[in-house]
Amino acid sequence: MSNYTTGEMAKLCNVSVRTVQFYDTKGILHPSDLTEGGRRIYNDDDLRKFQLICTLKAIGLSLNSIKSVLESELSGKILTLLLDERVKMLADEIDERQKQLEMINVIKESIRDKAIIPANTILGIEGIMERKRKVGNKKKLHKIQIVIWGASALGFAFMVWLAALRIWWGLAVYVSVSIISLLISAFHLKDYVFICPNCDSIFKPSLRRAFFSVGNAKVRWMTCPECRNEDWCVLRKQKQIRGAENNG
Repeated sequence: MSNYTTGEMAKLCNVSVRTVQFYDTKGILHPSDLTEGGRRIYNDDDLRKFQLICTLKAIGLSLNSIKSVLESELSGKILTLLLDERVKMLADEIDERQKQLEMINVIKESIRDKAIIPANTILGIEGIMERKRKVGNKKKLHKIQIVIWGASALGFAFMVWLAALRIWWGLAVYVSVSIISLLISAFHLKDYVFICPNCDSIFKPSLRRAFFSVGNAKVRWMTCPECRNEDWCVLRKQKQIRGAENNG
């Protein structure tokens, strides 16, 4: 079995040395050994694992999702579900881009022929723009959720300080921030169901269970109500489930 330094790992996977070091500090890829001087030493298994990590990162999976996959005993099944979700997302993006190209070509033809642009084309363009706005709003919502969680933590410490000083309006601010955080999280989770990597069952836990579960926007640590297996379950929008059932 061959051994590799951090620099050799970086060169073989076409990344920077800092990237290899960063994955170590994040607990995603630890070296198999350390020299007496503290230099990281990796083996062939580490190299294969790192190549998988780089591939998953390249296709759009977050580091948190990758770490969750690697830590699970059902890593292969969870990875398959995550990749299925990524395929659906990319297919939708390709379909939307294709529709945009077709509409652009129609508009170009209409302009060249000095014809009136069909009303259904205009409505189609408006529909695409609306979908893009919704996607942008969802991304903003996720960022806002992260900010509010941080604000809630700071608000709790601030609440203790304000209570000691008997500044009651500060406590009211903290309560308001907490309520907003709950509403935003509930808004995000209410449209999602969970897929168990062990038995493939689809379930929708209570909002309270989903809200307090550990995880991120793609996977959460849940107990499947069917097989009682506790693992990282993949989130999927309910409308995708309905669409698959209707197509079936």
